[in-house]
Amino acid sequence: MAFNAPAKMVGLVANAGTYKSKLSIFQLLIRGFMAGAYIGIGAALATVCSTGVAATAGAGIAKLVLGSVFPVGLIAIVLTGMELFTGDCMLVPMAAMMKRVTWGSVIRNWFWVYIGNILGSFFYAYIMAFGPLVDGTAEGMAVNAFGTTAVNIAVAKTLTYKAVGGLGYWSCFVKAIGCNFLVNIAILLAITADDVIGKFFGIWFPIMAFVSTGFEHCVANMYFLPAGKYLIDWYPAVVQKTGGLLAANNGLSWSDIWFWNLIPVTAGNIVGGFLFIGVAYFLMFRKEVPKD
Repeated sequence: MAFNAPAKMVGLVANAGTYKSKLSIFQLLIRGFMAGAYIGIGAALATVCSTGVAATAGAGIAKLVLGSVFPVGLIAIVLTGMELFTGDCMLVPMAAMMKRVTWGSVIRNWFWVYIGNILGSFFYAYIMAFGPLVDGTAEGMAVNAFGTTAVNIAVAKTLTYKAVGGLGYWSCFVKAIGCNFLVNIAILLAITADDVIGKFFGIWFPIMAFVSTGFEHCVANMYFLPAGKYLIDWYPAVVQKTGGLLAANNGLSWSDIWFWNLIPVTAGNIVGGFLFIGVAYFLMFRKEVPKD
């Protein structure tokens, strides 16, 4: 299988970042929307496939199942040219560090892609919450086993951090650094490979690792958290059924979603992708990048 050497890979990263920085706002939004939906597809599949696994095969195997199916989203994004905020945390700054684009272009890209990712993820969460996560019963629509898993995931990503305050906030932030460290390794491996099979496996292994390990990805959480929130709001019985932190907090608020997850996770993802991968690879290979 053909592949690109590290120095050429860094040059290709800068080329990709330059291209992305010059896309119109409309292109950033629509490509961001599709990327958010694709990540939602992977997150929804992971929710369904991991339901009930821990009770029979153990928590570790449940995490492995969760992680093994999730990468479908990033594979689709990379191979079809969509825009994902977490990948752009590394790609566009690389172009700026090589003085091919301005830092204003970096912020512009991040802002509009983030908005697009939110819209796409929330949209797919709505589809799932009205569809596969509920069933019709004699009493009306009710949250099924998959929906209960979705609710538990949303609680685990917000209220468990809130319960311990500052340490929880720091834990969430650190998990986000680890996440985008791995996500951008996946992006680098995809760029290193010149064929579809190489790109597939280059993406799959790091993404499987980040999800199975339990790290935090802001765009994935743009699906996980609204999906749980919709179910909690539309079917209040799930609060009593789930109990614990959800009952103690009288449900899950949008402020909980943003303050206890999306804000620290977004910040951590920027640090993990930009600083730990982008800056590191720029410093290692900037003098070796082929001029062509």
